[in-house]
Amino acid sequence: MLDFKEILTVTMVLFAVIDIVGTIPIIVDLRSKFGQIESEKASLVACAIMIVFLYAGDQLLKLIGIDVSSFAVAGSLILFFIALEMILGIKLYRDTEPSSASIVPLAFPLIAGAGTVTTLISLRSQYQSNNILVAIILNVILVYGVLKLSGKIERALGESGLNVIRKVFGVILLAIAVKLFAANVKGLFV
Repeated sequence: MLDFKEILTVTMVLFAVIDIVGTIPIIVDLRSKFGQIESEKASLVACAIMIVFLYAGDQLLKLIGIDVSSFAVAGSLILFFIALEMILGIKLYRDTEPSSASIVPLAFPLIAGAGTVTTLISLRSQYQSNNILVAIILNVILVYGVLKLSGKIERALGESGLNVIRKVFGVILLAIAVKLFAANVKGLFV
């Protein structure tokens, strides 16, 4: 059964992790280097990656011998560092030499990268998968819209507006990372 509160929470978490608004400067740079970005292709590939990890992530973990609690704690730590990047404006890791634009690095790893797939698997420990699926679809729609309108959004918000949005979502993501850690760390010692 769909739960609006869960859908809203997961949508916000994914929106913060994907940070599509914060990647507008990267998108603009990719467009200048490679020409037109295929928004539809990038959105669909990112959606497919997220759905695969939502439903097959647990099996992949079992295959390599990792329990969900351990992965959720690891995911909370990744979210913590992503939030620090957003809040402090530092770069802990970014692929700076892309070879193409629409699939790599846009769909993966910028939209559906390690942070996103880790978040999805971690969220499975707290939320219903059907609510997460709706949140994925909502985020892909937002991603598609931002990709289509990235030039206009950048001009409208300006550099300082983009920075404010990035920092606000960074604080939200940091709080979510702490909550995920606290909820799953007990499972490591059982």
